Amino acid sequence: MRRFATLFVGLLLLVSTAGVAPATAASAQTTDVQCTFPVTLTDATGTEITIEERPERVVTTNPSAAQTMWEIGGRDQVVGLTQYASYLEGADSRTNVSAGFGVNVEKVVGANPDLVIAPNASAGDVQALRDAGLTVYHLPAATSIEDISEKTTTVGRLTGNCEGAAEANAWMNANVDAVENVSAEVEERPKVLYAMGGGYVAANGTFIDALFETVGADNVAARDYTDYLKLSDEVLLQLDPEVLVVTEEMTGLVNQEPYASTTAGETNSTVVLQTRDLNQPAPRSVVNAVHNLSSQLYPERYDEGSYVPRSAVTTGTDDSTASSTETGASPSTSAVDSGTNSPASTTGGDGSGFTAVAALLAVVAAAAMARGRA
Repeated sequence: MRRFATLFVGLLLLVSTAGVAPATAASAQTTDVQCTFPVTLTDATGTEITIEERPERVVTTNPSAAQTMWEIGGRDQVVGLTQYASYLEGADSRTNVSAGFGVNVEKVVGANPDLVIAPNASAGDVQALRDAGLTVYHLPAATSIEDISEKTTTVGRLTGNCEGAAEANAWMNANVDAVENVSAEVEERPKVLYAMGGGYVAANGTFIDALFETVGADNVAARDYTDYLKLSDEVLLQLDPEVLVVTEEMTGLVNQEPYASTTAGETNSTVVLQTRDLNQPAPRSVVNAVHNLSSQLYPERYDEGSYVPRSAVTTGTDDSTASSTETGASPSTSAVDSGTNSPASTTGGDGSGFTAVAALLAVVAAAAMARGRA
């Protein structure tokens, strides 16, 4: 029960075939976007937000936005973030704007931001922050790789980091392409299920389903169901996954009913991923998740050489106003998985995802809240 509760808080506080030659370079299309100011963009609330000049002080209200800022070279602009972004290098020198659930408006105001970036899970905080006189850009939900790419581009445009955003997207997409090659010739897709405990699963129209699609896995919950929802034991048995995908906190689920009576349980077949990679839709989370999924689902086909390092990516951009990517030049200097030159280990540290609306509503509202991963 404790692990079940921990997972829901994490969620609500919200996831090349062997022998293929290693990728040596990847390029993205030249972007015509110039990071000039003022800029006016319409956010997810339908509100036109005008940024008069490059913001020097940015607060992020969810960890995916913070992770994105680190990846696109904008970490020096971030003055406030939530506790679930504390894994980022240097996060301890920023103001922690978290409240018990959501963000503390007074702390955000006290950070004196030029811009507040509020991903989808922070929908409940947007109006209060605007009422406090702050400029808030509310990002839409990201349920696909394309959504994450668009969100990254938007954050780059809002903060004057267009070149860094293009590089991050090129790196993410190059790795997505490389991982898709691993399962390209697989005739029978592995039947997987992301189990969150308490019968909750990720079905069609979710970020996690997009990850499964990328690696060529058959998400059995996506056949007849949508979004994050709770299924009965009977239905879970009928779905009969061959592989159970879990986070570090939930590894014991495969030995518990009803999962123990599925093919995954009988063969003790699990894939273990970091919680933050499943709960924070952002470029590095995608790269980590798809490589770790692929390496565990296809151990004999996966080639570590399929990983495309950030240093191998070129974008063709020429944006003189974009900031230098202090931590985004290559995975070896990335703040998210510092010190590695490959995707994160599936057994490493964690940083959960999103901001909860109310812990007492966790079970009842889990499906609705999980829709707002950002």
